[in-house]
Amino acid sequence: MKFQVNRDVFSDAVSFAVKLLPQRTTLPILSGVLIEAHADGLTLSSFDYEVSAQTQIPAEVDEPGTILVSGRLLADIASRLPNAPVTFSTDENRIAVSCGSANFSLLSMPVEEYPTLPTVGDRSGVVPGDRFALAVSQVAVAASRDDVTPVITGVQLEVTENALSLVATDRYRVAVRGIDFDPGTAASTETTTALVPARTLQEVGKTFGSASTVSVSITGTDDRELIAFQAGNKTVTSLLIKGNFPPVKRLFPETVENYAVINTAELVESVRRVSLVLEREAALRFTFTIDGLTLEAIGSEQAQASESIDALLTGEDTVVSLKPQFLLDGLGAVHSEFVRISFTKTENPNKPGPVLITSQSSKDQAGADSYKYLLQPNLLLR
Repeated sequence: MKFQVNRDVFSDAVSFAVKLLPQRTTLPILSGVLIEAHADGLTLSSFDYEVSAQTQIPAEVDEPGTILVSGRLLADIASRLPNAPVTFSTDENRIAVSCGSANFSLLSMPVEEYPTLPTVGDRSGVVPGDRFALAVSQVAVAASRDDVTPVITGVQLEVTENALSLVATDRYRVAVRGIDFDPGTAASTETTTALVPARTLQEVGKTFGSASTVSVSITGTDDRELIAFQAGNKTVTSLLIKGNFPPVKRLFPETVENYAVINTAELVESVRRVSLVLEREAALRFTFTIDGLTLEAIGSEQAQASESIDALLTGEDTVVSLKPQFLLDGLGAVHSEFVRISFTKTENPNKPGPVLITSQSSKDQAGADSYKYLLQPNLLLR
């Protein structure tokens, strides 16, 4: 095999192919990148039995062929090559890489032992790339990082006739966002769901955020259900998480009469300052009155902190205790100048209900997007 390829194009392709590979694997061969040189250029692929990535790039191919090489090593080399065309050639089980005055000799891995990549099914629909990336970043932060309960480490995608809903929870908070979905000729009145690992979905969002549209394919057989995302010359597939995602959407209230509107940036800075004295896992006390919002942190005998900021309160005075990082995650996903914090009630008047965080375009105007973030304060009281 022998080919020549543009350095920047090749480096970008290798970086994409290795991005979703695990840092450590029990099968070294799964850490490799498969490079296929053919008449139309190069195809680079990676696959670890759960997630696959594949991309096609142009190249001058003198001798077609297929090689398998250590992915992260190749990515490191490709990112540091001088600004010149890159030439690959093979001699038995060695791979020669030359670029300008730089030369590398790499050991090839056995291609015949590499698993067959999954086949992408028919397209289920198309979403706008920028809105999809934003929705993923807003929702995935609420997914659990505890592998003890795999079902909540994912983001639940729900496809209806012309809408895509993303939902995530870790039991302490729930994030939801909906975006437009174009099913094309595959339009159906039935709801299709797919539980996608949050880490994979976050990488997909970052990778395809600049694409005009992202094609989504959800396919399943008796023993293998997967989702595929395609944009331009790049494709990512992922096995779906098996299990029943909790019905957390029903936790969101229809209306809330008691709420406060606050400048988002001011609230973020205040939370960061006051929480400096907190011990780990401790919560901040938030007191909302007609005069504004007061934040209080009782860290230890050595340090306490408090701060008051402007807040426009509708309804009665309210006191809640919230974990600062969970609150900051929700505020960071709002993407609006102001934020609305709504206070729900429970049957016990001494036990506050979940706090609902939504975007607010101005002090008087609710935000236009469908993002909602529900945070349970009573589980976080310290």
